[in-house]
Amino acid sequence: MRVSHRRMATNGESAPVESAAAVLATVARLVAETTNLTDIVSRLAPAVHAAIPFDELHVLRLDRAESFTSYISDAAGQVDVSGHRIGSADTPRAPDDDTMRSKLVCTIRQSALVRGALWLTSADDHAFTEAHQGTMDAVADLLALAIERTGMREREDLRRDRIDSLKRLLLTMAGALDIRQVFPEVSAVIRGGLPHDLLLLTAWSNDGASTRVYALAGVKVNDPTFWDPIQLSAEDREWAQRGAYVVTDARTDLPPGTALGQTCARFQIGSLLRVPLPLGSQVFGSLFFMARDLNQFSDVDIDFAVRLADHLALALSHKELADLSRRDEEARQTEARLEAQIATLTREIEARSGVRRVIGRSKEWKDVLTQATRVAQTETTVLLTGESGTGKEVVARFIHHASRRSTGPFIAINCAALPEHLLESELFGHERGAFTGAVTTKPGRIEQAAGGVLFLDEVGEMAISVQAKLLRALEEREFTRLGGNKVIRAEVRLIAATNRNLHDAIERGAFREDLYYRLGVFEITLPPLRERPGDILELADAFLAEIGQSVGRPAAGIAPDAKEQLLAYSWPGNVRELRNAIERAVILADGGLIRSQHLPVSGAGRPAAALSGPGTLPAGGMNLQELEKSLVVNALTRARYNKTRAAKLLGLTRAQLYSRIEKYGLQDPEAP
Repeated sequence: MRVSHRRMATNGESAPVESAAAVLATVARLVAETTNLTDIVSRLAPAVHAAIPFDELHVLRLDRAESFTSYISDAAGQVDVSGHRIGSADTPRAPDDDTMRSKLVCTIRQSALVRGALWLTSADDHAFTEAHQGTMDAVADLLALAIERTGMREREDLRRDRIDSLKRLLLTMAGALDIRQVFPEVSAVIRGGLPHDLLLLTAWSNDGASTRVYALAGVKVNDPTFWDPIQLSAEDREWAQRGAYVVTDARTDLPPGTALGQTCARFQIGSLLRVPLPLGSQVFGSLFFMARDLNQFSDVDIDFAVRLADHLALALSHKELADLSRRDEEARQTEARLEAQIATLTREIEARSGVRRVIGRSKEWKDVLTQATRVAQTETTVLLTGESGTGKEVVARFIHHASRRSTGPFIAINCAALPEHLLESELFGHERGAFTGAVTTKPGRIEQAAGGVLFLDEVGEMAISVQAKLLRALEEREFTRLGGNKVIRAEVRLIAATNRNLHDAIERGAFREDLYYRLGVFEITLPPLRERPGDILELADAFLAEIGQSVGRPAAGIAPDAKEQLLAYSWPGNVRELRNAIERAVILADGGLIRSQHLPVSGAGRPAAALSGPGTLPAGGMNLQELEKSLVVNALTRARYNKTRAAKLLGLTRAQLYSRIEKYGLQDPEAP
């Protein structure tokens, strides 16, 4: 509203001195005895009217920069009190209302500070004089004291209300770990200290790229997408990084394209107060106090809003700790169940096979068994990768025994041991007369594994043409035998294994990428024995007990020097090499203790036979990898790249030879 500070006197008459003095005395007594400004105005109006006739007496009290309270009284002292926001549509009529013919306006000041305004209105012309003006100026000076006392009392009441709100807030949140469950109660409790229409709590994502509504009070939202994460634009992030702030007019001050602007438009918000909500050293999100009126909040409200946010952050911290404790407990229980299941499966395999095969207590090995136990309960295809001899078939059988197919067959086939046409026949079977030598109908391994597991070892050695047919069988869950046209359902679970780098094979065109992704739905990488040294002696003891049953004179045990040698060796052939070494040592020990001289290995990481040769080391040392590569190249050259003969020349298995060919990138020079 517009307040005029003109001092008006239009008729030259003077008010009686006694009446002016009486008015001032009455006002002084009211200010001294009464703390309620409404009561003061109600009793002031009749006293003033006795000396200065008027139709309405107006007192305007400025509460703070953006709001005021209006007191309008008639001559009898009937007072209408209303609060207003500057700029709002409900501003009361101003003193220049056309229905009033005369007006007398005074400014209420306290030193240089304007506290409000006082004015009289009358429907008569020239109703007020200079003397009246002087009297009302004196009344205005006394009212300044009353307004100050009223403001102090209201500020004290607000302080107490806010203290009470904080206490009640703590009580409200004490019974719930998740503040979302009591957020409406939280809003109701703090509304007395900081009035608002909506209370909104948002949470940021870990990367700060999005936000979501965590809790909302004051309105019901039926749209489930309202709670979905919102990607933040650069402008959104700029607003989020401003700290605490007040928006007096959301419709004009907030960019309409921002997430906050859209939210305010959705709920017809006029003004808001935002404070960050901390969580430890991070910021959890933002707490918004929202009102549908303009200018509902000011900077003086920020301190209280920050205290409220701190209390809510404390509740969130308790919830985070409770969630973390619950997750830890669930993880411990899951780990305990898995360990118990692994132990049960291990005993079951031992009972069925008579041999303890799933051996090892190292973390690396336990991680493998944990993954195997988790995937066993599903029908997911599993790909086992790792160096040759690391126990891939052992893990495959472990998965089979732990699965719902444990009562079904376990059919294993080595893809490296068969040429292309025989491998296809082995997998899919053939009809009589399908090819030369096919004198009878023969079901394939896929049919034989129906209801159970088909284990494809060395799947990386499979020919491309067979790979294509295997992929179709996996995708369609059906196939036909060679030479036949009857469609057969493939009711099997597939577990594949390889010691090759299939990514490299894909780049060379030796392995189909689509088949790799079909096989590698759940990949488990088995660690080499050198990465689980804690299992070496346990494995050696198990092999000693197993082999002792098949020889005439089992060894009495393993001597300390032999144990040290077992632990110092790098075991390039992994568990398979360890078993072969123990078998050889048992035979050589002839019933006695296995000692270091019985072992075909040394602590340097090379076979003992290689160290006892007539050659001498060059003064500058030697490169073992280059030596091994040259031996493999020589063997392949002598065998004319016949892999089977080259492997025999080197004393390796065919799979071990393939591993070294891949390791050193060796190819048949005559190959296309």
